[in-house]
Amino acid sequence: MSTPALELEWRSERGRVRRRNEDAVTCLTDIGFVVVADGIGGASAGDLASQTAVRIIGERFARHPPPVSESRQAEHLAEAAINEANAAIAELAQHRQDSSGMGTTVVMGYFGSAWLMYAHVGDSRLYRMRAGALSQLTSDHSFIQEVVDQGFFPSFDAAREYGINEHVLTRAVGSTPYVVATTAVTDIAVGDIYLFCTDGLSGMVSEQELVALLDANEGELGSAADALVDSAMDNGGSDNITLALVRVNAVLQRHGSATA
Repeated sequence: MSTPALELEWRSERGRVRRRNEDAVTCLTDIGFVVVADGIGGASAGDLASQTAVRIIGERFARHPPPVSESRQAEHLAEAAINEANAAIAELAQHRQDSSGMGTTVVMGYFGSAWLMYAHVGDSRLYRMRAGALSQLTSDHSFIQEVVDQGFFPSFDAAREYGINEHVLTRAVGSTPYVVATTAVTDIAVGDIYLFCTDGLSGMVSEQELVALLDANEGELGSAADALVDSAMDNGGSDNITLALVRVNAVLQRHGSATA
C-alpha cells in the first residue's frame, strides 16, 4: 500500500472549563483541505457560527476544488467562501434571538501541487514544522497584535503587563457586513508538518512545547495530535481545543510526478 502524499489528523475537545464545544473542524483528505473555526459571542451561538463557517467553506471547496497548479484561484475561492460564510452567519444572527453578536474565527488551508494556500480571520493559527524548526505562518487579527506591530509596545509580554487583553479580536467572520480574510501561498516540502489550531491550543501550549511534542511523535501523526490535546488539557484546558495536523509525504512536480 503506497503512502499518501498528505496525511491528516484532527481533534476537537471541549476542554476542562467550557460547558460546550464552540469550535469546529472539517478536513477533506481527498482534496487536501482543512478548515478550523472558533465560535465567539452570542448567548449560546458560538457553536452555530463555527459550524456554519466550516460547513459553507468546506462545501465550496468540495464542489469545485481549484486546480492544483492554480494557487491564485485557490485564494479567490477562499476569499469568496469566507465571505459567503460571513453573510450566512450575519443573517442567522439577525433572525435568532439568542445569536446577536455571534461570529467565528477561521483558519483554512488548501494543498496544491507544491504549495499551500492558507487564509485566516481572527486568532486561530497556522504553524509549520520544517526540519525541526517551528514557524507561525499567520498573524493574529487581534488588538494586542496590532499594538505590538505598530510599536506601542516592544513585546506581547509588555502589552500584557500594561493590561492589554489578548483575546480582543479586530476581525471575525459574521460580525460585520463584509470581512477581509488574509490569504497567502507558501511552498511545501517533504517532511513538513502543518498545524491548524484554535487558541485553546496555542494559548495553552508554548511554542517550545509544540516543537517537543511534534518531534517526539514525528512518526505517528495521530499520536502527535493526541499529545497536543493532552498537553493543553494538562496546562488547564481553559478553552475548547481544536487542531488539524497535515504531514507532507510527497510533492508533485510541474510535470505531474511526485517526489518523496
